[in-house]
Amino acid sequence: MATQLTWLGHGSWLIRAGAHRILLDPFLDDSPVAPLKSGEVEADFILVSHGHFDHVADTAKVANRTGAMVISNFEICQWLDNQGVANTHGMNIGGGHDFPFGRVKMTIAHHTSMLPDGSNGGDAAGFLVHFPEGNVYFACDTGLFYDMKLIGAAGITLAALPIGDNFTMGPDDALEAVKLLEPKRVVPVHTKTWPLIDQDAEAWAERVRRETAAEPVLLAPGESLTL
Repeated sequence: MATQLTWLGHGSWLIRAGAHRILLDPFLDDSPVAPLKSGEVEADFILVSHGHFDHVADTAKVANRTGAMVISNFEICQWLDNQGVANTHGMNIGGGHDFPFGRVKMTIAHHTSMLPDGSNGGDAAGFLVHFPEGNVYFACDTGLFYDMKLIGAAGITLAALPIGDNFTMGPDDALEAVKLLEPKRVVPVHTKTWPLIDQDAEAWAERVRRETAAEPVLLAPGESLTL
């Protein structure tokens, strides 16, 4: 079965890779746009990019119910351990590890990472995930950085890039990120959750078509694409 990625709104994804279900940055119960709640989603692995509430919010609930392994930086894994999450795998920037669904490498991200209770959330990260069908880069919450060119050198089948501005890259910088990464396809995320980060994704996609060789893919929350 081909790897399928479903956008759950904001920065959240549900990925089916063979027999494995991977949840990324679960912000479901309090999200105004998520099509699923934490009690409805199944996961074998959970990737957490950083400590902000809108990315870590439902991690412990889903992990404790499903037994999923949480993959994140060392500090967030320790924090989750203290919340009773039994199955975590700590990593750090630049490190990679082979999991049953594919290889995960943590990339840099220019963002903050304090956890909801004020604890140290370590460094924010993105994820480069090597699936059998190709490499997917989840930039997660970040500003633009030139090392995206090095990430792109791995060959990016799909990139998920924030375009919401204010807290992350806006449309202009996200377009520059596409030029650095040179992905085959790109999905804009971290927008339309709240008015503050509402952007015209259709207009951005048109700029991607006009100025790059990437194919933009626009998804509504709950919609999927296949690698």
